[in-house]
Amino acid sequence: MPVFERRKYEPRKESKPRARGVPSGLWTKCPGCNEMVYNQVLKKALQVCPKCSFHFPLGARERLISVCDGGKFQEHDAGMEAVDVLQFKGVASYTSKLKANRKKTGLKDAIITGLGKIGGREVSLAAMEFSFLGGSMGAVVGEKVTRTIERGLQKKAPVIVFSASGGARMYEGMFSLMQMAKTSGALARLGAAGLPFLSVLTNPTMAGVMASYASLGDVILAEPKAMIGFAGARVIKETTQQELPKGFQTSEFLHERGLIDLIVPRPEMKETLARLLRYL
Repeated sequence: MPVFERRKYEPRKESKPRARGVPSGLWTKCPGCNEMVYNQVLKKALQVCPKCSFHFPLGARERLISVCDGGKFQEHDAGMEAVDVLQFKGVASYTSKLKANRKKTGLKDAIITGLGKIGGREVSLAAMEFSFLGGSMGAVVGEKVTRTIERGLQKKAPVIVFSASGGARMYEGMFSLMQMAKTSGALARLGAAGLPFLSVLTNPTMAGVMASYASLGDVILAEPKAMIGFAGARVIKETTQQELPKGFQTSEFLHERGLIDLIVPRPEMKETLARLLRYL
């Protein structure tokens, strides 16, 4: 009889299969060059691919911090919230969509506004957040843009607005469309006071936003390969019954035809804005 008995060892059964390979959330595949980019590298590069310069979406707060001296930005009107005035009924109520997007983005609405300094000069700033209901312009967005312009008038400071929007917010109907006239009227007062307005167009800038304040800049800048226009390409093609040119509605196409003054890569935006403010 053996002194020691040989035990049988069986493989341990796990309730869930063990994950293999690289942990998720560390890398992002670039749509421009199909290369995998480390997320920390992408973040330091302001969400621009270091290999092909493809511009990923950048949040409104991160964008403002990236252009302000020392990354310091004083936010204004942060507590303004949209309400469902029209009692919009659809697949999901407007109220539920607002609630979901506030939770997702941490913002009250699709824009951040306030004051900062660029190149040592005080500037009234606004940046739109596309991840909040497609950056759509409702009454709150229009009011905050208008207040940004009026703040520039009060401070005798230039105004800069970064646009990223699918257009007017359908859930607010005519209240949304009224913001086009309101913001344009405020810009007319800014121009009469001799104060500059710089409009920066990012991907995408469309419809009611492009048809109002976004196209009224004394200088209009755009990021590379941004989609810019009023109606979508499919709608225009079906309406005109014509083939559209290659690259239609890109910032490069519009720049060649004089509708945009400068195309500026994101890493060069701060210095370009500072230089323009010195000229103006």
